[in-house]
Order: sequence, then structure tokens, then C-alpha cells
Amino acid sequence: MRCVDCETVHSVQKERERLVNLKVIVSKDEQSMPYFINLPAKEMLRVGDELLVDDASADVVMTQIASLETDRRVNCAPVEAVKTVWARATDEVPLKISVFRNGRSHSLKITVQGDETLEMGEVRTVEGFKFRIVKIKLRGEGFVDRAEAKDIVRVWGREL
Repeated sequence: MRCVDCETVHSVQKERERLVNLKVIVSKDEQSMPYFINLPAKEMLRVGDELLVDDASADVVMTQIASLETDRRVNCAPVEAVKTVWARATDEVPLKISVFRNGRSHSLKITVQGDETLEMGEVRTVEGFKFRIVKIKLRGEGFVDRAEAKDIVRVWGREL
């Protein structure tokens, strides 16, 4: 490193970043699987953040942090303080759909890409039902006109 005042060159030891082997429990549909990943000890994790889980002995999964466990459940913590991360897979997600047809609601469940966008008024065909989306409910945030599948709890439609 060169001094800006005297222009003398000094050697500087770069501090090595300590990694922590972190346990991540990933829920995908009805199943939960444990994974282990290495992250920098000082990195901050927050509930709602996306986390790429790349366990050498298992699949690579894109997740969203649902809960952080230290000595208790917290919303934010450095990796070194976290004992377990609870997350849900967001690369492929189950999508629950209710279609109103002939005076009855029909419940459907399909798997879609988490980043697939659904919009009110959009026409879809699922399992022989052609319907228009009339309502979209998000996780803990009420109803919206447009959202990515990973954020949706349920979609309601009316058959065409």
C-alpha cells in the first residue's frame, strides 16, 4: 500500500474472513430438508432476505429466510450468532388456486417457478379449467393486483 503523504510502499496483511458452517432448514411444499452452507461470520442475515443454499452434498436451492434462530427467534442477526436458519424454497413453489365454477369452488394446486408473475385479469388454463384471475392474496400483506408466485398464498379465479 502506498502512503499518499510520503509515497513510501508498506506491506499490508489482508485480514482473512472467517467462515461459519451454518445449518439451514429448507421447506419445500410439505417437506423440510437440512442443508449446511458456509457464510462469512460478520454477514448480516434478515428475515425476508433471499439466500442461495449451495450444499455440496445436496441441490442448490434459492430460498427466502423465514426465521432466524439464535438463543431465541430474531428478525436480524450476524451469521456467527445464528444457530439455525429456517427458510422456504422459492425457485419452484406450490401455487394454490380456487376456481369458481357452476356455483362451486374447485381447489387446485400446481407447481410454478417462484419468479413467475401473476396478474389480476389474466386468463389461465389449469387442469382443464380456463379462468380469469379475480383475486391474489400475498403472505401476510393482504391482496394485490400483481405478484410473483413465491409471494402468493392463493389465487382466486372465475371460470370462463
